[in-house]
Amino acid sequence: MADGAATFVLIHGGGSTSWDWHLVEPVLREFGHEVIAVDLPLEDAANGVSEYADAVVAACEGRSNLAVVAHSWGGLVAPIVCSRVDSELLVLVTAMVPAPGEPPNDWWAATGFSDLQFPEAEDAFHNGVPAELAEECTARGREQTGERDGEPSPLKAWPEVPTRFLLCRDDLFFPPAFMRGVVRDRLGFAPDEIDGGHMIALARPRELAERLHRYWTELPEGGR
Repeated sequence: MADGAATFVLIHGGGSTSWDWHLVEPVLREFGHEVIAVDLPLEDAANGVSEYADAVVAACEGRSNLAVVAHSWGGLVAPIVCSRVDSELLVLVTAMVPAPGEPPNDWWAATGFSDLQFPEAEDAFHNGVPAELAEECTARGREQTGERDGEPSPLKAWPEVPTRFLLCRDDLFFPPAFMRGVVRDRLGFAPDEIDGGHMIALARPRELAERLHRYWTELPEGGR
């Protein structure tokens, strides 16, 4: 690893795969970073957020300069990971922000998401994503049992890691006005913003990678 480079640990959203990051990964490598994109063990009903976090932690073994990045549902996993491994940075990309101990199933009502209204005919996930990529993303989707999503999260407190939240201005699934309130209430700061919809890693991969790289370089001593 180049001196001062990060190991970006990329966590996908619910019912998805590490493929979601495949356009972001090469750009991060252009900047000299290492990249690990993890497939969460979603299909096994015996697994919950704690086991998902364990899978990410296992993938990080032997690595340093960790920058943990989570998209969407992966936001419930990322802070648990950062509480279990030494991390330099945590970035939530249009992601769910858990409260300590909160069961995943409770997030929707607790944040007010359950009260939102959505146009039935509109694709809330793939707006802005080229059609062929949207189709492949849907085809690669996986069954997430969620049988343990009613259990309390093992997260005891927000990890003491520099945290950034990147809001997508064109997100139709987690609307900007809604997410600004969630971030303010749960993290205590205003999110950063970027153009693009919910699946920004497929719609604007270079812009996203550039923002992640910038977050790393803005850390004291280049993140080291």
